[in-house]
Amino acid sequence: MTVPDTRKGLMIVNLGPHHPSMHGVLRLIVTLEGEDVIDCEPILGYLHRGMEKIAENRTIIQYLPYVTRWDYLATMFTEAITVNAPEQLGNVQVPQRASYIRVIMLELSRIASHLLWLGPFMADIGAQTPFFYIFRERELLYDLFEASTGMRMMHNYFRIGGVAADLPHGWIDKCLDFCDYFLTRVAEYEKLITRNPIFLERVEGVGSIGGEEARNWGLSGPMLRASGIPWDLRKVDHYECYNEFDWEVQWQKEGDSLARYLVRIGEMTESVKIIQQAIEGIPGGPYENLEVRRFDRAKNSEWNDFEYRFISKKPSPNFELSKQELYMRVEAPKGELGIYMIGDNSVFPWRWKIRPPGFINLQILPQLVKRMKLADIMTILGSIDIIMGEVDR
Repeated sequence: MTVPDTRKGLMIVNLGPHHPSMHGVLRLIVTLEGEDVIDCEPILGYLHRGMEKIAENRTIIQYLPYVTRWDYLATMFTEAITVNAPEQLGNVQVPQRASYIRVIMLELSRIASHLLWLGPFMADIGAQTPFFYIFRERELLYDLFEASTGMRMMHNYFRIGGVAADLPHGWIDKCLDFCDYFLTRVAEYEKLITRNPIFLERVEGVGSIGGEEARNWGLSGPMLRASGIPWDLRKVDHYECYNEFDWEVQWQKEGDSLARYLVRIGEMTESVKIIQQAIEGIPGGPYENLEVRRFDRAKNSEWNDFEYRFISKKPSPNFELSKQELYMRVEAPKGELGIYMIGDNSVFPWRWKIRPPGFINLQILPQLVKRMKLADIMTILGSIDIIMGEVDR
């Protein structure tokens, strides 16, 4: 739908909320002069579900199935931040084995997220083939997730003090096989895409952000690292057991769409390195430290019998969140995913504020697309990597 602007020669165009390149229900009101973008106004809120308010009326274990609906392409990270905040508040110790399992799952989820960024991004700029390739690899990841968590996308796997279930027999070997296979596929992507002259023409120098500018806008993740700032919370905060592994922060200096592509491709390779090291060094022991306390306290013998102990995922006990406030963050695939939580000596949080990376990173879009061509909007928006579930919450 187009509406002529009162100023001479200008046209206002609606992109979205159902345009396939909007990656969800984002609406852009774009003012054009011919093919040149004069102004761009993002309209949000089509996927708002009141996630923060829901958290105030749920215990953490009740809220866990909801959080996978924020960033539904990297669900392990939303689960991680949801259990990490209460763990920090209650000083809950996580067994070493559980921490290693979490790291493996987080990095597999990072690969899955970057894959489903790469395919649609390439389709946005006119290359259909990678879109089919990435689903081939992502299907193998889903098989691994399904074997360990019982679910392909919405896993509900993390628990306060550990994870819901141990890794099944033979899973580690399958995961190592996937890692070896996936490295050959990344090499194939690079051969197919990275030096492709048509691809380079579309992304090189498009949507450039300087380091100082990225810092001022509060950007994080690949958006920040592609602008020459090697900032990664896995190195900075040393959460879980990332400091026990040998890996490099991926970053570029150029700050354009190509740099953001290169950072994400590099991160997939680094994630494989972390997974391989975690699998090689995974210790024995319990996978959740609240398990024993749960069964010691139960009076009903039915909860303690053989069948219940060894089937399915078991719930963690609820415990009171002390009267404190806390900000917790993790390095999600799209940037810094944070939770600001206030406890109130209750099983429900008094306040639960989500800091989604996609929402913060999206703010710079109007500035990036000004004075660019209409076709460049898709390239720039795709390189930001947003998911409207976490933007709108």
